[in-house]
Amino acid sequence: MKNEILRFEDVTFTYHTRRGETTAADGLTFSVREGEFVAIIGPSGCGKTTLLSLAAGLLSPSSGTVTRSGSCGYMLQKDELFHWRNIEKNIFLPLEIKRQNTAERRRQALELAKKYGLGEFLQSFPPQLSGGMRQRAALIRTLATEPDILLLDEPFSALDYQTRLNVCEDVSSIIRSEKKTALLITHDISEAISLADRVLVLSPRPTKVSHEHELDFGEETRPIKRREMPQFSTWFELLWRELNA
Repeated sequence: MKNEILRFEDVTFTYHTRRGETTAADGLTFSVREGEFVAIIGPSGCGKTTLLSLAAGLLSPSSGTVTRSGSCGYMLQKDELFHWRNIEKNIFLPLEIKRQNTAERRRQALELAKKYGLGEFLQSFPPQLSGGMRQRAALIRTLATEPDILLLDEPFSALDYQTRLNVCEDVSSIIRSEKKTALLITHDISEAISLADRVLVLSPRPTKVSHEHELDFGEETRPIKRREMPQFSTWFELLWRELNA
């Protein structure tokens, strides 16, 4: 059994506003193991992004504990690349922010960029790249600081369907090749099934884990191949029913 890299233990989180209190999570318990790709799905407004903020340490639980062993990288819904910086300088940005902007770290980041097809675009600016290429650059930027766990907040939702399929393939390949741990938040059931080793289904707010599934695709990790396998539709139907129960 691999070590847990992230654990939520009986977590409750309550937002306080002038209008009163809103409990976003209540009794939320789950873990993510080292090297695992976990996807979380849930009904709209159940608190999926709040969960990621708790995992990243941007929010503190009202009660319960969130334990993370190691650093995290956060990938947003949009690439959020700075248009006035070329791709190389965008990739170096987290190194500058975290004061890790050494020659060795820059070299490692550029090697990653070249390894995954961005070598000839390093001097280009974001508006000159396709949406898929920008998301690939955003992932390399996230990996530049060598995080122990990647937190992915619906990173494909801003893309059209065809680009989305291609970028899913790219992101999955990079994360698997680099042997990274990932926690994905998504509203797309097909996306969760095609990418993850394990899927957690959240209840409506105040949210908790209502169902948990280990997926049975064997050694197949390519999203597009999983979509072609017979068990894909079985998983989709089951998860759809659980989401809409």
